[in-house]
Amino acid sequence: MTLQLLIRRALVVAGVAGALLLGGISIQLAAAWTAAAAPLNAPPASLASIQADLDTERARSAALEEQLRTLEAASADLAAALEAARGQVASDAATADELRASLAAAQDKLTKLEAALARAAAARATTTTTTTSAGPTPEPHDEDDDDEHEGGDD
Repeated sequence: MTLQLLIRRALVVAGVAGALLLGGISIQLAAAWTAAAAPLNAPPASLASIQADLDTERARSAALEEQLRTLEAASADLAAALEAARGQVASDAATADELRASLAAAQDKLTKLEAALARAAAARATTTTTTTSAGPTPEPHDEDDDDEHEGGDD
């Protein structure tokens, strides 16, 4: 090995060692700068407070689960009521259709009856006009009826 090669290797080793040293110093400076920028004013939570918070959250979770079960039951009840209402609406719609058909039949019958009544009234008016022009008709009279109105010997 030549002297040049030894010098070159020594320089490379020194350069790598310097770079590592410079990297370590920069990491230490960055850590110190971060610690100075964000000081820890509040102490970390104690194990007892964390346990108490966990118990509180478990109780809250249990209460929420109970509310969820209650809501699910109410939802099922509402679904059943909605289904019953749908059935009632369908039944009411069928009844309404039947009533509409019945009303239409009754209106048709009423129209026919009104037409028949109008024809009968017209026929009566024609008969009355014909009878009045012929003169009054005498009432039938029995001679036996006269005895009833007289004051006699019974």
